[in-house]
Amino acid sequence: RVPVSHNSKAVVTPTQPRVLGVSNGPQRVQRPVSHQKPVSQVSVVKSKQPADQNANPATPCSNPPQPKPVSQQNQPTTHVPSAKPPSDPAKQAKPQNKPAKTNQVAPSKTRWCLENFDIGRPLGKGKFGNVYLARERQTKFILALKVLFKNQLEKAGVEHQLRREVEIQSHLRHPNILRLYGYFHDATRVYLILEFAPKGELYGELQRCGSFPEDRSATYIMELADALHYCHIKNVIHRDIKPE
Repeated sequence: RVPVSHNSKAVVTPTQPRVLGVSNGPQRVQRPVSHQKPVSQVSVVKSKQPADQNANPATPCSNPPQPKPVSQQNQPTTHVPSAKPPSDPAKQAKPQNKPAKTNQVAPSKTRWCLENFDIGRPLGKGKFGNVYLARERQTKFILALKVLFKNQLEKAGVEHQLRREVEIQSHLRHPNILRLYGYFHDATRVYLILEFAPKGELYGELQRCGSFPEDRSATYIMELADALHYCHIKNVIHRDIKPE
């Protein structure tokens, strides 16, 4: 193989050309540098042709091992598809567990009736009904059952007010606000399932003691203010604060 510079005349003039093979037949002339292929590609092609084994010993030996790094780079790619299938079943298993959780939560809604409770002593009387101490029969949970008469609510025209109060109180969660656990009704009455306050009304305690000391009064005022602040954050106004 004859190295050629940009001046083609200087290459042809030598009388003794460099021989690559044994015979003095026609030899290949190397292309200019601008038209040559990369060395790595030439070495790969020559390694597949046994006729080019009589290469010039002056050429560097670092070119033939270049295909080996190429084969080593291809090895990790063969293992990448095998690593993906184990992760795919794991991803498919997650959606299968989600419906199981939703099925367990769905039957949690219960429909109450009067037969679910044991009615005890009366706790107080109101304008539209009475409040009784009650116990849920299955869990033995103590609560207050408020009974309102529908005919009295209709005469006063406060059905919409009752619906609004039930909707508001059922969404309030504060330690100083009585919980509304649920409600149900029959043909003549509406029942509200309320949290039981064992010590009764503040008005009865005030009548019994006559007056409260400052630290006890401060405790009541702090709890009342905290509850009202929570209601105001929820855009709820009480408008009927009283010791009763």
